[in-house]
Amino acid sequence: MKVWAFVGGVVVLALIPVFVRTPSYLDVLIYIGLYSIVTTGLCLLTGYAGQISLGQAAFYGLGAYTSAILTVSYDVPSPLALIAGIILTAAVAYGFGIPILKLKGHYLAMATLAFGIIVYLAFVEFKEFTGGPSGIPGVPPFSLFGFRFDSDTKRYYLTTGAALLTLLVARNVVNSRIGRALRSIHGSEVAAETLGVDTARQKLQVFALSAAMASLAGSLYAHHLSLVSPTAFNFVASIEFVVMAAVGGLASIWGAPFGAAAITILAEAIRRVMPLLLSYASGEHEVIAYGVILVVIMIFMPEGLVAGLRAALARGRERL
Repeated sequence: MKVWAFVGGVVVLALIPVFVRTPSYLDVLIYIGLYSIVTTGLCLLTGYAGQISLGQAAFYGLGAYTSAILTVSYDVPSPLALIAGIILTAAVAYGFGIPILKLKGHYLAMATLAFGIIVYLAFVEFKEFTGGPSGIPGVPPFSLFGFRFDSDTKRYYLTTGAALLTLLVARNVVNSRIGRALRSIHGSEVAAETLGVDTARQKLQVFALSAAMASLAGSLYAHHLSLVSPTAFNFVASIEFVVMAAVGGLASIWGAPFGAAAITILAEAIRRVMPLLLSYASGEHEVIAYGVILVVIMIFMPEGLVAGLRAALARGRERL
């Protein structure tokens, strides 16, 4: 049943551009795919391993800037630049994770938040590499074996395919021995260690994997927008990713795309319906809005949108 549901979902996603041709709508769908990739990695890290991260936007930005710098300044083919970004970001996450993953709870959250702020400031200050606040323009479209993803429809299929591939990788991790080790760490690190789980190594590996997924999304973002600037990778972006994961359900990788879609569509609806409010809004107001959404979800659907809807449907069947 799950296989047929997945196949059906793939068919629906493949047919969407046939009926949705408006560029602005396709652009929203592309961002949903990008955010789904980041959120999937965050669900693995937080929902399964129990490690809180408020710095995923930093890894997202590292992937974007690596692809932008290599393709614009050094004419490196985009697939190689993307792979280089993933390797660099995973290495940075692994090295950074060695000291900070010894922390727990809000101490770990503050450490990842500080890391995100440091990386954001680096994007702004190292102007000779990053272009400073103006960023790096002219990032070419992604190209694979001579095929250029130079239209919204092509980029939709690219990002959606990458998101589906990320979900399959995450599913295999969750259903493997590593996934069982991560769940044991989430339950109790002490108990996991007594059962022979190398908790330090497992936490580092999932931290690097979640960073690699964020880097993949960042590289695709750079090739989609053709411009990379620091504002896309600030603290608000990290909070947005956490909200997406919480809305979809932290302990459900299949909830990641639903959370990403819900928050992205909600944000876009606000931009279209209430432009006057946005003219007075700032990043601080966005953080407040995301906080309110989190509180509502935690009260009414503590396990996330997917689990909450599944429970509601089950109650409806029982009543019938």
